Amino acid sequence: MTEIKDESRLSPSVAKFVLHWGDLGSQWGVNRSVAQIHALLFISDNPLTAEDIAAKLSMARSNVSNSLRELQGWRLIHRVPIMGDRRDHFAAEADIWEMATKIAQGRKEREIDPAEAALKSCLEEARHDAEVSDAARAKLEGMLGFVTTMSRWHDEMLKVPKPALMALIKMGGGITRLINWGSKKPE
Repeated sequence: MTEIKDESRLSPSVAKFVLHWGDLGSQWGVNRSVAQIHALLFISDNPLTAEDIAAKLSMARSNVSNSLRELQGWRLIHRVPIMGDRRDHFAAEADIWEMATKIAQGRKEREIDPAEAALKSCLEEARHDAEVSDAARAKLEGMLGFVTTMSRWHDEMLKVPKPALMALIKMGGGITRLINWGSKKPE
């Protein structure tokens, strides 16, 4: 007798991955449903329709539609045309580096860039505000300097070829030992 496979059911290991990615997403400030849909599309062998996703994750179709729009906004998923099927099918970015880069870039645009702009504005106002102490202005300047430096570093790292960046990351603590930072005692 041939067993009929339930296409809407996730294997235990895939379900565990989807649930775990959803939990991580919520810790990173991403809606749990959005993260779960991203995980499902990432691990799926084939593009899925919104109906497929809703069935596999037991989610409302409207929740799936909103989540798909958000994921498209992050450029983490894309529509895939399927010959003979008028429905939209979706697939996730499969390249880990591209996915990580898009997430980092999206977070920078949504979080770091506005913070940098707000700090610049606050500092400019503080420079002309007699009620703001020199120490407070110095703290704002320090924070703006830090955010600006990290923002520029992020932008420069995106220009580094992936193989070179991976080699740099794999060096890990070797870099600090190479330039003798790891052996110095704090003063």
